[in-house]
Amino acid sequence: MDHEENEEFTEEQSKDLLAKFDPEASHRTLTGVLGWISVIGLVGFSVFQLYTAIFGVFTAQLQRSIHLAFALGLIFLLFPASKKRVKDKKRRFQVAWYDGLLALVGVYVGMYWPLNFEELVFRVGRLTTLDLIVGFLAIVLVLEATRRVVGLPITIITSIFLLYAYLGPYMPGFLQHRGLSIDRIIRSMYFTTEGILGTPLGVSATFIFLFLLFGAFLVKTGVGQYFNDLALVIAGKRVGGPAKVAIFSSALQGTISGSSVANVVTSGSFTIPMMKRLGYKKEFAGGVEAAASTGGQLMPPIMGAAAFLMVEFIGGGITYWEIAKAATIPAALYFTGIWIMTHFEAKRIGLRGLTEDEMPNRKQVLMKIYLLLPIAAVIFFLMSGTSVTRAALYAILTSIIVGAINKETRMGIGDFIDALANGARTALGVAAATAAAGMIVGVVTLTGLGLKLANSLVSLSGENILLTLFFTMIASLILGMGSPTTANYVITSTIAAPALIVLSVPELSAHMFVFYFGIVADITPPVALAAFAAAGVSGGEPLRTGVNSAKLAIAAFIIPYIFVLSPELMMIDTTWQELLWVLFTSLTGMISIGAGMIGYWYRRTYAIERIAGVAAGIMLIYPDGSTDLYGLGLFIVLLVLQFVFKRDDQDKKQVANA
Repeated sequence: MDHEENEEFTEEQSKDLLAKFDPEASHRTLTGVLGWISVIGLVGFSVFQLYTAIFGVFTAQLQRSIHLAFALGLIFLLFPASKKRVKDKKRRFQVAWYDGLLALVGVYVGMYWPLNFEELVFRVGRLTTLDLIVGFLAIVLVLEATRRVVGLPITIITSIFLLYAYLGPYMPGFLQHRGLSIDRIIRSMYFTTEGILGTPLGVSATFIFLFLLFGAFLVKTGVGQYFNDLALVIAGKRVGGPAKVAIFSSALQGTISGSSVANVVTSGSFTIPMMKRLGYKKEFAGGVEAAASTGGQLMPPIMGAAAFLMVEFIGGGITYWEIAKAATIPAALYFTGIWIMTHFEAKRIGLRGLTEDEMPNRKQVLMKIYLLLPIAAVIFFLMSGTSVTRAALYAILTSIIVGAINKETRMGIGDFIDALANGARTALGVAAATAAAGMIVGVVTLTGLGLKLANSLVSLSGENILLTLFFTMIASLILGMGSPTTANYVITSTIAAPALIVLSVPELSAHMFVFYFGIVADITPPVALAAFAAAGVSGGEPLRTGVNSAKLAIAAFIIPYIFVLSPELMMIDTTWQELLWVLFTSLTGMISIGAGMIGYWYRRTYAIERIAGVAAGIMLIYPDGSTDLYGLGLFIVLLVLQFVFKRDDQDKKQVANA
């Protein structure tokens, strides 16, 4: 797709690109009777979730199975078996007969628990033939629904785990186990809370849905466009302004977006053409947006909805606010690193900021600052100890009130219904992904695979913590490829995190470590979906865009090692003095690494300076008193050299240009 002639990226192009790289966006737009049925189903889904949030959730099996019934029915209605069918205008029927049948069967399978709850509980695991059929259908339907709405990677991984459960006796070495019968697998996967109806789906059926609904209401208030306008006012006039606008806007978008790809296409269709007009290369412009948009998943308070799963998975009384607090400084360092490198790149190629004519009206933008109140509200309620469910409800109410302030964003009945429907539609992918991920967790629990893999990784590394971290990083990058944020975290935390916990790494640090690298898979070639989506917007070469995004996100490859080795970075058991020192050395280190990676500081740097800059940065970020001093010393030497040899470097450039 070449955008050289037409820099503007149209809404239709955005939709096509989103559908190409994000399966959740490739849904049917139904009309007529089927359109009404889909809207009623989506709104009913949201109403059910709001009802249980206000008046109290049902027992685990009922809450989760009704959530699943809505999700399966709507997925088969809205998502065709093939993407080609979304655009096929010649079809006589909007929905294939088998999709309608699958939707009905999906609803029945999900409602099987509520319809037979007392009998199933009374029988305590003794399954009838009908139970086994329903359980088998549940597994198959969840896998197919996940394939349609999330994609093949997680579907394949889940299928492999189910095969592993059955083929245990035939596995080699430490992977071998007694094996589970088909009956046992079906019983565990659907008739306990250790499979499809496990913790991941439970979190989707309570916290995650409400925050996705909150995001849908925020969109109705116009807050998405406001993020772009506010970013322009704050960063637009600075050197290389559009790139910094992309970073700032994507950080804000990440608070309401659960998808790196969606974030890229939403804000990138605005920021990437602007970067290109100013002089950034296509691949660099796409890399900036991809790196920043992916970082949105690491940004508190929402963190791509993974923070809520973390509370449940870590347990031990840890609160949501402790997780959000621990993620704050690493996320800030991540975005600071991208900001620094885009600044140096802009200086290196001599880019300007935006002119006054290219800027929005500053006064009008600042007068709409109240649009950020819903986000401030959710942070306030979570800080004040309000339950996550109540905080989400109050945030939704705040967004409705804020929207009513201005006539342009005031919600009518139609807007309210749209928000309910859009929130539910966004939740379909999460519901399918968490149901599939629940089966992975179930197999790991039944077979003891997590501990086996952990022990093998530790053994392979010779119990060396740095080697174990490296192997865990590779495992997380592979497991995270092509998976949405929630499923990504479930898989990596179940399979990779135990290796770190075996070596006495604090659980929160271990889970955050694998979460970071699972997310960074979105911009790490060869499977870098966020980077490829950004290349689709910029018209750049996908692999080069991926390399640029990975380079810009270098902080994400360093910071996780640091917060494992130094809990101060996550504000765990630390004093303010220690925290300030860690912040100072880390930020200084990021400046040094940024200068080394880009090859520019106050002037172009020589190769030896670039290597020394990266080395100094790593020493500064590494949590050790002696390395901090060595790194700071080398940093000061490099800074002095920048000024001492500045005139000579400029003279050489003038001679070369002549």
